[in-house]
Amino acid sequence: MLATSLMAWPLLPAQAAPAKSDSSQVKSLKKSAQAKPRAKAKNKKRVVKRAQRSYQAALDAELDRAVANGELALRSHSALVINQATGELIYTKNPDVETPIASITKLMTAMVTLDAGLPLDEEITINSEDIDRLKGTGSRLPLGTTLTRRELLHLALIASENRAAAALSRAYPGGREAFVEAMNRKARGLGMQNTHFVDGTGLSSHNRSTALDLARLVDVAARHYPLIRDISTTGSYDIEVAGRKRARQLAYVNTNALTRNKDWNIGLSKTGYISEAGHCLVMQTQIAGQKMVIVLLDSWGKWSRIGDAQRIKRWIENGGAERLASRAGRPA
Repeated sequence: MLATSLMAWPLLPAQAAPAKSDSSQVKSLKKSAQAKPRAKAKNKKRVVKRAQRSYQAALDAELDRAVANGELALRSHSALVINQATGELIYTKNPDVETPIASITKLMTAMVTLDAGLPLDEEITINSEDIDRLKGTGSRLPLGTTLTRRELLHLALIASENRAAAALSRAYPGGREAFVEAMNRKARGLGMQNTHFVDGTGLSSHNRSTALDLARLVDVAARHYPLIRDISTTGSYDIEVAGRKRARQLAYVNTNALTRNKDWNIGLSKTGYISEAGHCLVMQTQIAGQKMVIVLLDSWGKWSRIGDAQRIKRWIENGGAERLASRAGRPA
């Protein structure tokens, strides 16, 4: 498309030179020549998006039919559902595959921060060291913004704010190097043998784990970190930051839309995304009267992890887990 427009463009000067009074006509011709390829490009994007939506809808319908028939087919590459009370594996799909985990990392960031017993009301100022120079992601937190450690925890867990997580690791005793060491030490202590961290944000694809290891992380966080439970399930959160003339409010919403869904009873939640990890989601939630830990990793499509979570819920509520247990020869 670009080549076509560049080839067409030199044709304009080859025409008879217009008089000065025809300058408006020249401008009109230029605008017309520029507008046509842009319009074609936009139309092509719309066609591609419609095709993608159509494909996703067809795949979702197929997966939903599987759920209705008592089968559970998910779009996430790795998945795990565990009964938190009994430890029973309700569903597994590639649970041992090690993969980048993106901002699921921030759960460990919050745990290590709280383990240190640092004052939650201590103020921390966002500075240039907190800028994402790896992926180049933006942030709504301007440099020079001063927030409490508690507020930074809220932004890191609710909105997956990278500068907030970076500031938390920087303000740790001994700095970021000591913080990452503490993250990996904590992982080993929890028996997460296939997990490794290199930063507190999850922006690096070298933050890696498995569905089984992350289920352990979610279970411990849900049982022993009430502040993480409370923060991570908050639907929205507002903070006040300094402006040029006056302070302004910034509104953040939870990256897991299910936290705002009255049909769900969620006890802990965290999402994650970088291109290498795909879309990820971990939760502790109650389904059919039982507390469940759900881990969904490397899901294709922005809403696929949410769709997979909904399918798991319907599958369990419709007795899919009991039918699966019965076929495996276990007591239903």
